[in-house]
Amino acid sequence: VAALNTAQAATLSSAQVVALSTTQVAALETADLAAIGTAAIAALSTSQVAALSTAQVAGLTSTQAAALSTAQTAALSTTQVAALETADLAAIRTASIAGLSTSQVAALTTAQVGVLSTAQVGALSTTQVAALTTAQVVALTTGQAAVLTSTQAAALSTAQIAALETRDLALLSTTAVAALSTTQAAALTTGQVAAL
Repeated sequence: VAALNTAQAATLSSAQVVALSTTQVAALETADLAAIGTAAIAALSTSQVAALSTAQVAGLTSTQAAALSTAQTAALSTTQVAALETADLAAIRTASIAGLSTSQVAALTTAQVGVLSTAQVGALSTTQVAALTTAQVVALTTGQAAVLTSTQAAALSTAQIAALETRDLALLSTTAVAALSTTQAAALTTGQVAAL
């Protein structure tokens, strides 16, 4: 498999790709994997996806990343998730983002968090929101903060609340602000309170 050139890899059918062992998939050159069609990428088993190297994951095209199913995305390790290029992460289906484990969410780089669409952010569960690091909370854009629901806001820890930038906090909906607990409200900085 490692001897295939890019042109040959591009001609592999879904059935041929599915027939590859995890060892063979891991042996594909990064450029060869990037040449494989989206139908073949979508046909990869979760074991085959889990066998991809971080270089292979980083080498996926945005079209290939968009073809990944929820199960395939869930099969990625935390290091594989962190290796996704920002454009690729932004291309992943909203349902697949919603299917990420809390460990996978916590593994997202701040740059990756910054490119999540408002639909992807809105689809995060309360446990996923609670798994965000304070650095990830700081990386949220104003547009992303504006779509946080009342249940998502209520799931934020006091450390996460304190990490929210004032401009982000100012864009929380009134229902999201109303959902904050007294403990969360007590964690607000004076600058944050002034921004409300």
